[in-house]
Amino acid sequence: MPRPLRAERGRSASLDVTRSAGPVSLTLTLFGSRVRDPVRVERQEAFVLSNAAGPYTTAGIEILGTVRRAPLAVTGTYTLVSARESDEHKRRAVALTPRHAAGLVGVVEGERRWRAGVEVYYTGRQRLEDNPFRTTTRPYLVVGFVAERRFGPARLFLNAENVTDVRQSRFNPLLRPERAIDGRWTVDAWAPLEGRVFNGGIRLDLRGRRAR
Repeated sequence: MPRPLRAERGRSASLDVTRSAGPVSLTLTLFGSRVRDPVRVERQEAFVLSNAAGPYTTAGIEILGTVRRAPLAVTGTYTLVSARESDEHKRRAVALTPRHAAGLVGVVEGERRWRAGVEVYYTGRQRLEDNPFRTTTRPYLVVGFVAERRFGPARLFLNAENVTDVRQSRFNPLLRPERAIDGRWTVDAWAPLEGRVFNGGIRLDLRGRRAR
């Protein structure tokens, strides 16, 4: 540390507005924050802790919409975030913070005996720090599925995550060509690391039998 650190001080606020009309529900959220004297880590030539030259500010909007009409329910979200920091009196985007993100989840249910769903999530570009392969990430899309079937007190389910097999290693290596100044051999994680994931199982509900 070149000099003693000053304590960070922050303020934040948010405003929610919700409107419902029949099967449709819509929520709009405005949010923002400001952090004075934020502590930053310099990892280029040496590992240094210091207070940034200016404040960190975040402002954004989130839209959440839901449509429910049996047997279908669909929920969509969209988030726009502007997160900025100061570096030597210059303003730039905060690392590992996507400006755009969105999601869509749909579920269909039949006579309380089965249900199936699909989820799609989009993550936009992000700025990277101290990454030897790239300075900005690529946007990516992650898709998943879930299915469940009821047999008496038993529920059989199957879950499939990231079926698009998005992996950070498909864009660039995870291992650095040489050790970073802070001792790390890997880059920061900005996308899924494990690829496709499948799991299933059985749930048992014995509450009805106990009540008898």
